Amino acid sequence: MQNIKNIIFDYGNVIFSIDFTLAQKAFSELGISNSNQFFGHLQQDAIFDAFDRGEITAAQFRDRLREVTGNKNLTDQQIDDAWNSMLLGIAEGNHELLLKLKSKYRTFLMSNINDIHYSHIMNYLRREFNFEGNDHLFEKVYYSHLVGKRKPDTAFFQQLLDENNLNPAETLFIDDSPQHLEGAKKLGIRAYLMKAPDTLQKFAQENLL
Repeated sequence: MQNIKNIIFDYGNVIFSIDFTLAQKAFSELGISNSNQFFGHLQQDAIFDAFDRGEITAAQFRDRLREVTGNKNLTDQQIDDAWNSMLLGIAEGNHELLLKLKSKYRTFLMSNINDIHYSHIMNYLRREFNFEGNDHLFEKVYYSHLVGKRKPDTAFFQQLLDENNLNPAETLFIDDSPQHLEGAKKLGIRAYLMKAPDTLQKFAQENLL
């Protein structure tokens, strides 16, 4: 792509594969009757946004799940297992690709994530790849629950641009959520919607390498 010097990557379904329907199914099994409205790719209960911003703790999130299911006896492990069921893993070659792109562009990770998913993924990276997080794959990483902002809030994008002195016209944002791309576009960031059957490796080979 012409004049691109910086790339901001989303994590879920760009680098790390996830399946929202698995969490919906798991929530249904816990007793949530309208799980597809309670949690989904395009809409969700306000509790998820608050958890992504770090405004509530994991304990408060679990208590909200117990409230919605009407089951006060749900264990922390049952809730965590249901919530983490959507997290599938990293496609072979993605980490190597990110290191290759880091040598050619200034690269950043920008993820809407929460304490429970973060812990699960950090353990996965340590167990499967012997990685201590994603920091070595990017110039800088931004996790919503640690920053206190989430996509598509323009303030989240603006913070990344300002802290790293990035020109939005020279910056590409890759995400799988249309609503998140709109937040980036408002600031003049170029955006690409990643959706199946497209993959990061295919897109990079055709446009970035």
